[in-house]
Amino acid sequence: MAEKHVVIDVGDGAALPRKRDRGLFSAWWIALIGALSIISYLCLTRPDPYWRVLKFLPDGIMVTFQVTILSILLALVLGLFTGLGRISKNRAINLIASTYVEVVRGIPLLVQLFYIYFALGQVFANLPDSNALFIFLKNMPPLVAAVIAMGICYGAYMGEVFRAGIESIDHGQTEAARSLGFSRTQTMFYVILPQAWRTILPPVGNEFIALLKDSSLVSILAVSDILRRGREFASVTFNYFETYTMVALVYLVITLLLSKIVSTMEERLNYYERR
Repeated sequence: MAEKHVVIDVGDGAALPRKRDRGLFSAWWIALIGALSIISYLCLTRPDPYWRVLKFLPDGIMVTFQVTILSILLALVLGLFTGLGRISKNRAINLIASTYVEVVRGIPLLVQLFYIYFALGQVFANLPDSNALFIFLKNMPPLVAAVIAMGICYGAYMGEVFRAGIESIDHGQTEAARSLGFSRTQTMFYVILPQAWRTILPPVGNEFIALLKDSSLVSILAVSDILRRGREFASVTFNYFETYTMVALVYLVITLLLSKIVSTMEERLNYYERR
């Protein structure tokens, strides 16, 4: 059965490699080899401070991955339910999902981080110390606040990705499944979503990479990500240019590798679809 072609709005994530970009001299290889060559040259010719900066960043890299993965998992869950809510015929559910998307997309991520960590803390401060949940909310760790804020923010974008992906599947698929005795829920999870995933995967990959880059904002909450570790090193050594040069190159290498992984997953998915 034919599928409708629907344009999906995506964020400002890095562009995934396309088929014509592949090859020995593709833009992806040039960028990756160039970044690794510059890092190697700087560390060999000026180990102090470049090599010292590089040795100082691994802990921040692990924290960045931790924030990114937890946030994207939360965003995927919120995005799935938001996308289903956006296409729901129940007006109340549709209105709630649409309002969530409109409100969250209209507020900058930086403001959301400040609000969840600093402003909500004042609301929770009035809760009694009667159970562990209230105590946890009153003393929310910066990492948890960062994951919640980024998950909620990107959940709104993911909701639009899921909505567009689901709507790209021809309505005949739904009618065929229902005529075979599938319920609405079974039709969605066994028929529509497996087919929509091929359309959803590329923009989800772009959002994942964009979220990794935006995770640098969590440094304002004292989360020791890559940027925070770089700031700590620069504040002690006053080598700002060298430190942020290395931080930028590390971010570039990580995003390039992630874009390749997402591109490979998309290629594998298309391969199995064609078999």
